[in-house]
Amino acid sequence: MGCSHNCESCSSNCNDPKSFLKPPHEESTIRRVIGVVSGKGGVGKSLATSMLAVALTRHGKHAAILDADITGPSIPKAFGLHGKLHAAENGIIPARTEGGVDVVSINLLLDNEDDPVIYRGPILAQTVQQFWQDVIWQDVDYMFVDMPPGTGDVPLTVFQSLPVDGILVLTSPQDLVGMIVGKAVKMAQMMNVPILGVIENYSYLACPDCGKRIQVFGESHVDEAAAQYGLPVLAKLPLDPALAAAVDAGKIEGAALPAALDGAVDALLSLG
Repeated sequence: MGCSHNCESCSSNCNDPKSFLKPPHEESTIRRVIGVVSGKGGVGKSLATSMLAVALTRHGKHAAILDADITGPSIPKAFGLHGKLHAAENGIIPARTEGGVDVVSINLLLDNEDDPVIYRGPILAQTVQQFWQDVIWQDVDYMFVDMPPGTGDVPLTVFQSLPVDGILVLTSPQDLVGMIVGKAVKMAQMMNVPILGVIENYSYLACPDCGKRIQVFGESHVDEAAAQYGLPVLAKLPLDPALAAAVDAGKIEGAALPAALDGAVDALLSLG
């Protein structure tokens, strides 16, 4: 407002990314904020987010999920959360799963879970900021921000408004993996957000009879794509029908998590 576009004569600090950060609720304590992103949809960001939150909880950490995919929320389904969030006198109280993961999602504010959310970009961004500022996030060790695909308003808002400690880039094995990784990585670099590494989802299917790994979506290209940007591949996650069934039933916290997830969990725990 009132900007002359002459940066040399301006006392504002607009070029500093930290100048856009929004403070969380005064009663919130959040030690680490981790973004889960991808350059396209359908690669399993919400599944990976849910698994990581469960895994860190099993390591004795208090995990939370801010579901920033406002128009396509799926986190509550994975944890079997229903009903509406409760408001205290001074803020919103997140829902808590049976395993102790705190969750805020637009689906926990709707009258009906299948109601569409038809918001324009500025309202999407404002909603994400409200989830950050108006919710009382108590004693959270790791907050995961499950973002919508692409590089639009919501990822931009998260990168500018939240003190993101690092992002995990989700991808799949198809040939367009280079494009998927590239879009997310370049946006993070432009916003000076640290990139922790790449996670490949749907990497293979283990034959239930012989254990052979079947590459359902073709040969993986994630190693080359990650190497192009000097990033580690933290996990190659398999297709797991049992895990999918657990998510559909809202029982992800009782599911066996793939051992391949350990690399990503270790990277997060190393942040302290």
